[in-house]
Amino acid sequence: MNTYNINKGIGRTVEFKGLKAQYLFIFAGGLLGLLIVVMIMYMAGVRTYFCLGSGGISASLLIWQTFSLNRKYGEHGLMKLGASQKHPRYIISRKSIFRYLKSNSKKAAA
Repeated sequence: MNTYNINKGIGRTVEFKGLKAQYLFIFAGGLLGLLIVVMIMYMAGVRTYFCLGSGGISASLLIWQTFSLNRKYGEHGLMKLGASQKHPRYIISRKSIFRYLKSNSKKAAA
């Protein structure tokens, strides 16, 4: 009789080599974009060693930055950081305080 393993990873986020969630997509998209840029540079006639050198340096910088962001902010931290930057620090009310205290005679008559 065959025995089958039960998948216990249901509901978990995607993880690959320690990269979780959106960092995995940033990593894959960045490497794909770098590959396209290097191919365009090569087809445009830029020297081969310059294409390979700039591609290697850019790829290593992308890998280092992605893993450091993953380590620093965690699984949902980058989304929280983006949300906190869009959230206002304080609310400014430029209306006069007497506007809030004054009652509307139209509303009182109705």
